[in-house]
Amino acid sequence: MKYHLMQTGVVGRRHEIEQGMAGQRNDLYQRFLEEIRGYVRQADELGYYGYCQPEHHLQIEGFEANNHPGMFSLFVGENSKRLHAGIMGYTMTTHNPVRVAEEIATLDHMLQGRMYCGFTRGYHARWVDAYAAKEGVSATTPDNVKAKDEQDARNRSLFEEGVKVVKKAWTNDVFSHQGENWQFPPPGGSSGHPAYAKFGKGQDADGIVREIGIAPRCYQDPHPPIYGGFAASPRTIDFWAEEGGKLIVLADNLDFCEKLNNRYIETAKRSGREDCTSADASAWGGFLMLTDDKDRQKALMEEHMWFWDEWFIPMGQKPPNVLIGSADEIADKIGKAHDRLGFNELFLMFGQGHLEPEQNHEEIEQFIAKIAPRFSTKDERGFWV
Repeated sequence: MKYHLMQTGVVGRRHEIEQGMAGQRNDLYQRFLEEIRGYVRQADELGYYGYCQPEHHLQIEGFEANNHPGMFSLFVGENSKRLHAGIMGYTMTTHNPVRVAEEIATLDHMLQGRMYCGFTRGYHARWVDAYAAKEGVSATTPDNVKAKDEQDARNRSLFEEGVKVVKKAWTNDVFSHQGENWQFPPPGGSSGHPAYAKFGKGQDADGIVREIGIAPRCYQDPHPPIYGGFAASPRTIDFWAEEGGKLIVLADNLDFCEKLNNRYIETAKRSGREDCTSADASAWGGFLMLTDDKDRQKALMEEHMWFWDEWFIPMGQKPPNVLIGSADEIADKIGKAHDRLGFNELFLMFGQGHLEPEQNHEEIEQFIAKIAPRFSTKDERGFWV
């Protein structure tokens, strides 16, 4: 089993966030970067496979300071030797997909394949509205999904088409695309250049660019591994099964997780992926709170729920699975989930930002010392697999 650490992106401790505008305090952001550097280096040394972060912008309150997926992943890569940078992920409703494809391919070269990437739809209206790639597209929420309203439909259309364009750019030397939201090259083509005809591709006999291609191509062949960030709706499950992205599921309802896997596998097989298994369908995980001290467990849970109640719950987001307790208790929960779901990757959120670094470092180390060996062995590269 591979182990991934996942940060929320919290800049301040609770008392600092409660003072207001923590996201704009330079002292807190400098401390944030230094603490992340420490977690990345520790994870690298201990044999964790990846270190992940989501994409969020305009977070002046300090709850989720992850405002550039590629730049942050380069920071992870530059502060490690074998650890993979995990982007969870590019919010495709706010990006030109060709630029995303090229940016990820460039990062893939800079890290020589030490990266993987997810794609998301965007649930936080303030920044999705401000960054929307197309006019009128906004965030989507669980309520939008259930209602199948126009806002959700437009968001989903832009998201799904964007992912397909990214994959088209990754898997073709040159390509064209005409869809509901995007056309590449633009209508009528683009002005050409003699060098395009002599040394490249995509220009017709009249000197008009009819196809484009990204440079460089991905370092990994054909492209980095793809994940579907935190998907739950049937439509999204089907989409990722068809596109070959592994779901990341942070839920403790194993009946739900099993149904999700079954649907994914059925759709994947109809799409030609006959050998798809539960391990291909989804990764599992939750928020790690490792301690034998019952009073400490209570305090950690209270701190965790304060964060969730203040930030995520009002946006319709449910709390993630919580892996809380002693090493034996957490290993038992992971083992039962693994026996039921058959996953081979575990994503662990941890107290980055919430807690002092000393507490997080101890928890990260204790997980490897006391839990990881029960499910994995180290390979020749030093990863737990």
